[in-house]
Amino acid sequence: MRNVIMYLGILFLPIALSAQDGTIYPLEAPAEPDAILLGTGGVDNQPASESWFRQWGDPMARNITTATLTPFLPDPDKANGAAVLVAPGGGFRWLSMGNEGWEVAQALADQGIAAFVLKYRLHPTAPELDDFIAWMNRPRGMPAPDEDKSEKEEKEKTTPQRPRWDLSNQLEDAEAAYAMIVDRAEEWGVDTERIGMIGFSAGAGLTMHSTLHSETMDLAFIGPVYGGMGAVEVPADAPPMFNVIATDDFLFNGDFGVIESWHKAGIPVELHLYQNGGHGFGLGNPDRTSNKWFDAFIHWLTVNDFLEANADQ
Repeated sequence: MRNVIMYLGILFLPIALSAQDGTIYPLEAPAEPDAILLGTGGVDNQPASESWFRQWGDPMARNITTATLTPFLPDPDKANGAAVLVAPGGGFRWLSMGNEGWEVAQALADQGIAAFVLKYRLHPTAPELDDFIAWMNRPRGMPAPDEDKSEKEEKEKTTPQRPRWDLSNQLEDAEAAYAMIVDRAEEWGVDTERIGMIGFSAGAGLTMHSTLHSETMDLAFIGPVYGGMGAVEVPADAPPMFNVIATDDFLFNGDFGVIESWHKAGIPVELHLYQNGGHGFGLGNPDRTSNKWFDAFIHWLTVNDFLEANADQ
């Protein structure tokens, strides 16, 4: 299987180096030769087609109406049978495909884990990039173009953990991705008893939403990374959780609700609360204490026997 990270890195490296100031630049849609259509339909009232931009050097997609799954399979000599569904973040309006998708999946594959990047459907944004940038730069708290004041007020009443929009499309995409991994488990060398899901920011929210509400996904473990920390009602069959967030993340605010919920439910939970890292650090940024979270995650998987190779694999 082609290495998507290297493909994108070679293609966009000269441009990415000039985009480290946070400015949004247009980006031609990259080739995704290994992306598999999930067949979950489109998005209602979507005025624009899928488009890409880059910020902080990271390729990002918006107005996604067609969900896909991109496998990153490990070297057969290193494969251990575990699998992880990776959900990038972006507020359900764009996806950080490099920083929180392809790079994470490749790091997992390097550890012998079959990884699958979920490019899920999104809520609409403005067709023109300039209009999208203007919305991104709006004063904090201003509602999105497709939400009225009452909807905004209702959002503010909910905890960060709970969905701020109807996530039925996104849940359907996650369920279809999980079903595809199960259906092709033999081909991809996956032990169906060891399929987990991790997500970043909104992707962490989708990971939690899938855990709490899916009737078809049977996740072995979950790893929400800098997601909402509000308390939730934990199902009796909820999986063990590895949770990551930094104290200087706006989603933290001293809230340990979701950790307490898991603990009170008697389900294994591990929290890594880092001194710094902010929000959206992916695998890590320079000189931040949060940069070692991935190593801790692999250690957690190992200690809990999720990486123990099945004799039948």
